[in-house]
Amino acid sequence: MQRQEVVERVRQKAKNLFKTGLNCAECVLTAVLSEVETGLPLESMCLMTGFGGGMGHFGDTCGALSGAMAALGAVYGRRQIPASPKESREQMHGTPGLYKLFNRPPYEFQQRFGSTQCRVLTASWQQNWLCKEHLSFCRHLVITMAGLAAEMAFPKDLDRWGSMPFEAHYP
Repeated sequence: MQRQEVVERVRQKAKNLFKTGLNCAECVLTAVLSEVETGLPLESMCLMTGFGGGMGHFGDTCGALSGAMAALGAVYGRRQIPASPKESREQMHGTPGLYKLFNRPPYEFQQRFGSTQCRVLTASWQQNWLCKEHLSFCRHLVITMAGLAAEMAFPKDLDRWGSMPFEAHYP
């Protein structure tokens, strides 16, 4: 199976899930889990229910971005406690390193949409929250982030994604 086929199926699945009423975070995670082997059941979407609307409609980090981060965590995340603090630091800060991989989605999101905050992204629709334009915009965010997560997850390639330079980070 080719990467682009998987990415397109994930994007379509995310679009269709959004139409069912699942929130942005649930859609992205579920779409990726449906096409990329992680060992996690689809029911894992329950972990993302509170992340819609920027975490329970608080307006912080967009749920589509949170869902993408969770999907990538399902693929690349640590499955056991490291043997030592040194091993942990190498996993997270090394090359390849998990922080370099997980740095990519928020950076890409920020570049494409100007902010990672739901309240900023959806400011025009605060008085008309579920209008057609708002839902269309959020659907676009969901499809975009599901596609990015699928691209980064299939095939699993920590050497590539975990070796990219940090785009924006703390020291």
